[in-house]
Amino acid sequence: MTTDIKAPTFPESVADGTIATWHKQPGEAVSRDELIVDIETDKVVLEIVAPSDGTISEIVRGEGETVLSDELIGRFEAGAIAATAVADASPAIVEAVTAISDIKTSPAARKLIDENKLIADNIKASGKGGLITKEDVVSHISNVPVEVPSAPAPEAAAIVEVDAGERIEKRVPMTRLRKRIAERLLEATQSTAMLTTFNEVDMGPVMELRKQYKDLFEKTHNGVRLGFMGFFVKAACEALKRYPAVNASLDGSDVVYHGYQDIGVAVSSDKGLVVPVLRDADTMGLATVEDTIRDYGTRARAGKLTLEEMQGGTFTITNGGVFGSLLSTPILNPPQTAILGMHKIQERPMAVNGEVKILPMMYLALSYDHRLIDGKEAVQFLVTIKDLLEDPARILLEI
Repeated sequence: MTTDIKAPTFPESVADGTIATWHKQPGEAVSRDELIVDIETDKVVLEIVAPSDGTISEIVRGEGETVLSDELIGRFEAGAIAATAVADASPAIVEAVTAISDIKTSPAARKLIDENKLIADNIKASGKGGLITKEDVVSHISNVPVEVPSAPAPEAAAIVEVDAGERIEKRVPMTRLRKRIAERLLEATQSTAMLTTFNEVDMGPVMELRKQYKDLFEKTHNGVRLGFMGFFVKAACEALKRYPAVNASLDGSDVVYHGYQDIGVAVSSDKGLVVPVLRDADTMGLATVEDTIRDYGTRARAGKLTLEEMQGGTFTITNGGVFGSLLSTPILNPPQTAILGMHKIQERPMAVNGEVKILPMMYLALSYDHRLIDGKEAVQFLVTIKDLLEDPARILLEI
């Protein structure tokens, strides 16, 4: 039976996509749920998997071509190749194929199993309903002893002659994601009256609180670690309630005030910066915030974030401190009107009640659109975050 392979249904904010990679070519056997093609959009890379065992019969749209929502990109022949392969196999192989077909695996896990020639029966599943995840396969591989083959006799290294003074260059096309990031950054700098205000916060109280309760927190919340981002998200939510203009967005000549706090958290991946959103972050507990951010970071690096998870957002937090940044001016994420930049915690001598003390200090930066937010509001918003972090009990008490 022939089945059409179509591009996914893109949301309204995504006009089209580009065929990034065909992982299978016409005539190649494909297992059910095996990855067959990647489609790159402005925000994420979408994976299309095989609906059943079979083979790719035709590729309609090749790599690099632009496709629209639900557009035909190829055709799939179900069952033909898989059935032939099993019929010609020995009884032992047939039993193995039958056993594996009953085991549920994610597309990424199946790819790793095939690449490493593993037996799915031997892998411990941790997913819902006995699903084998990519993490299960990686864990299995790391626990399997590796046989190191005896080293072959050394061969003479090949000599490559390079002209003296030769300078090598490599030209590669920019990905759709990187193009979109560039467009949005340029749009932010050209279409907004962006200004940045700075302050510094003593991270000692938060660090002491974290040190005191991190073990109990992790034990109570099933392994979720207590980090710093949770405190910043909760402090930002409280400050946004007090200064609604910082939580607003501009739509043409209209100002849209949001009665909720959807906090975007900038995450770095190999393919570029993405900003997944914590929906209704003001209703989340610290454990939920930390666990969701960790999950977003893991899936961003694996290219598994969905378009829905990156839609919207009323305010953004970016943490350059994890890379060692001491001070920077973050760029707005339109149509949002403000973004908070966190930086490296560094011990510095500070004057406290007439005495010099060494304190763990962090610079904070708030970039904002001066068309909507006045300097007074921006400064007071940043001071509010500083006060909440230097006395974390105020976050709980909402004072």
